[in-house]
Amino acid sequence: MKYIIVTLLFVAQLNVSSAQDVFITKPYLQIGHYPTQQSLQVLWHTADENANWIVEHKDVVKNIWIKSDSITFTRVVVTGVTPHRVYHARLDGLVSTKKFTYRILKDDKIVFTAEAQSIKSSNQPYRFVAFGDIGAEKTDQKKLARIAFQEKPDYVVVPGDIVYENGLISEYTKKFWPVYNADKLDSSGAPIIRSIPFIAAVGNHDAEARDLDKFPESLAYYMFWDQPLNGPVGKEGGVLIPTLKGSDANKKAFYEAAGNAYPRMTNFSFDYGNAHWTVLDADTYVDWTDKELTDWVAKDLAASKDATWHFVMFHHPGFNSSRDHYEQQQMRLLSPIFETGKVDVVFNGHVHNYQRSFPLTFTPDKKGTLLVGGKDNKTIRGRVVNGRWVLDKIFDGKTNTNPKGIIYIITGAGGQELYNPEQEKDPDSWQKFTDKFISTVHSLTVADVNDKTLIIRQLDTNGKEIDSIKITKK
Repeated sequence: MKYIIVTLLFVAQLNVSSAQDVFITKPYLQIGHYPTQQSLQVLWHTADENANWIVEHKDVVKNIWIKSDSITFTRVVVTGVTPHRVYHARLDGLVSTKKFTYRILKDDKIVFTAEAQSIKSSNQPYRFVAFGDIGAEKTDQKKLARIAFQEKPDYVVVPGDIVYENGLISEYTKKFWPVYNADKLDSSGAPIIRSIPFIAAVGNHDAEARDLDKFPESLAYYMFWDQPLNGPVGKEGGVLIPTLKGSDANKKAFYEAAGNAYPRMTNFSFDYGNAHWTVLDADTYVDWTDKELTDWVAKDLAASKDATWHFVMFHHPGFNSSRDHYEQQQMRLLSPIFETGKVDVVFNGHVHNYQRSFPLTFTPDKKGTLLVGGKDNKTIRGRVVNGRWVLDKIFDGKTNTNPKGIIYIITGAGGQELYNPEQEKDPDSWQKFTDKFISTVHSLTVADVNDKTLIIRQLDTNGKEIDSIKITKK
């Protein structure tokens, strides 16, 4: 009975218009290309036709509606997909201590209303949820969406593989929006992304399909996400991204749909509360031996030295005990930079289970060995990076809560088929840096930050706590 009451109250609160044909994708929140503590970005998708759109949010102090003066759109006209528009509107002047209501009007008629949470300030406690490898249209993906909603986070981070299998527009339509932007809380999903922002790193399933003749609707990440553009500037065929394949017409259509998000929006950073986040593209096509790229990471962390917490997120884990993807260790090369930059926790996906390392420091042996394979024997598959690690086994997250080293968390059990369930009860198969390994249940990470205390819990699809640690700073 309690579950039903919560659902009905939330549906009433949203006051969503019954005009279902107004949107192709209903409004959802992002932090924006140029985020601030007082702003959020709202996006929505509609048919490719002109209309008079108004976006307003309610000033919680003056109790008046404030109109957004910044509404733009990009046209998505790619082969195989009905042409449509992706609208972007900036909500400014938000108050960090308050929830707020926003609404969207089409031709002077209110067509959508939702309550949302503004970005918290540095002196407020906040909560975030992390889960990767999610958009697989699986039952447990939908269960975790409901758990995430019920945990009432202030934002969600996704360490890659947002949708399967090829990052297509049609895969978002089928496997992402219905689950995370549902109209109500039920067995199909939850109305979460319309009320809090999601922030995502790209995974291989989001960004590796780069033949636009084969997949003209691929790379939808660049069309549908509005994330910071403060990372390194790359060019096709360089160390950051490979060259796009396809006809001139298909490439032109993609460039127009992606706008200025391509190719820069895969490496970026942002602040939330008292934390600084660095988000990276860990796909195997990126050359993380390149000094210009590693210098950007080092400078980004150094510039955020006043933040209380430093979090890093990317897809491919450097420290992984699963038999699957064990050899893809290229991100270990950045460990010394993370350590110098005082990183506290690194969140990864790619491996479809949950793993938590002991606090560790790592010294790589040079640049490792590049792995090349594929049908053409030229495809880069990763890099084996040997080296020396030092583990802090005194830290237990209960009585000793001050770690000496970085804790690496793989939270890739967000919905896709689980990896290596046979290893969960076989600790002899784990690497020495692994403290916790759970591979028989899907799960997500819930993190609570309160000043200099961080509590991390791992919850399964029933909301049961399967792991927890506390981290404190002196």
